Amino acid sequence: MQTPLELNFHDVPRSEWSETLIEDRVARLERFSDQIISCTVIVSQPHKHQHKGNPYKVSIEVRLPRNRRLMVAEEPNEVPSAEANLHPVIVSAFSAMEERLKHAGEPRRRDALRPAPDEARGLVVRLFEDQGYGFLRTPDGEERYFHRNAVLHDDFDRLGIGTEVRFEPSTGDAGPAASSLQILNKPGERESDATRARDDVPEEWRSSAD
Repeated sequence: MQTPLELNFHDVPRSEWSETLIEDRVARLERFSDQIISCTVIVSQPHKHQHKGNPYKVSIEVRLPRNRRLMVAEEPNEVPSAEANLHPVIVSAFSAMEERLKHAGEPRRRDALRPAPDEARGLVVRLFEDQGYGFLRTPDGEERYFHRNAVLHDDFDRLGIGTEVRFEPSTGDAGPAASSLQILNKPGERESDATRARDDVPEEWRSSAD
């Protein structure tokens, strides 16, 4: 993130636990998107002076390149003052923003399908969903192991045979491995003459694309 987090409390006392929770969730947002320029979070009690209750409200604004802005405002149904709880409102607001960032990131992911010459990429050739790991194959025929925790955005369950990914080469106990996997192309999508000519595409991808 290019600028520090801007965090404001309106009619809500600052607390160490709430500031820590918000900072942790902002750091998590950056794992969903590396395009975040700034993030503003406002915690308030808009109904503080009403008799029906004083539920909290958490507003989040994220600024992205090309002057794009994503906004989320989370506010529970009115509840008695004694039952007001800020923690779930913060969590719910940030969960909603994570979903917004996932959708906002799809066009950027598709733009990234044309990898740079020195970018490590490969195709998933074997998956062991129950055990939480798999193997990918690079264009030069090398196979690399990866664990589900190495897949960004918790996208392990979206992988399939033939999924194209970019990754960071690493070395594990058993040999070549891959970390920081990011999905570039799902099996059978954006099939072209160039991809049909590639010899590193598994048969399972061919059958699903035809």
